[in-house]
Amino acid sequence: MQTTKSTRGGRRPNQTGRPKGSGNKITTAGLLDQIQAQTHEQYEALLVQDFLQARVRNDKDLVIKYHNLILNKVMSTQNRIEVERIGTDVEAKQLAFAAAMAKLTQVQI
Repeated sequence: MQTTKSTRGGRRPNQTGRPKGSGNKITTAGLLDQIQAQTHEQYEALLVQDFLQARVRNDKDLVIKYHNLILNKVMSTQNRIEVERIGTDVEAKQLAFAAAMAKLTQVQI
C-alpha cells in the first residue's frame, strides 16, 4: 500500500511567513497598554465602571457575567490549599476506613 504525502498544511515554496520561534504579534500586555494610552485609565477601572453601568441599567445577565469574570479572577489568585500532614496519607485513609467500618457494624436492622 503506497501512501502519498498530503499537500495540506506546512511550508509553501516561494512564500514568506512568520519565522520559526517568533512570538505573537498581539500580547496581553500590549493590549492593556493601548487601552490605557487611549482611555487614560487602567483597565481594571474601566471594568469596574462597565460593571456598575450594567447594574444601573439592571442588566441582570451582564451583571452575572461580570460577577463570574471578577470572582473567577479573584478566586484563582486568592485560593490557597493548606495541607496539614499527620502521619502519611495511607494511615489517614486506613483510619477513615476503620471508622466507617465501625459505624457500619453498629447499624441495627
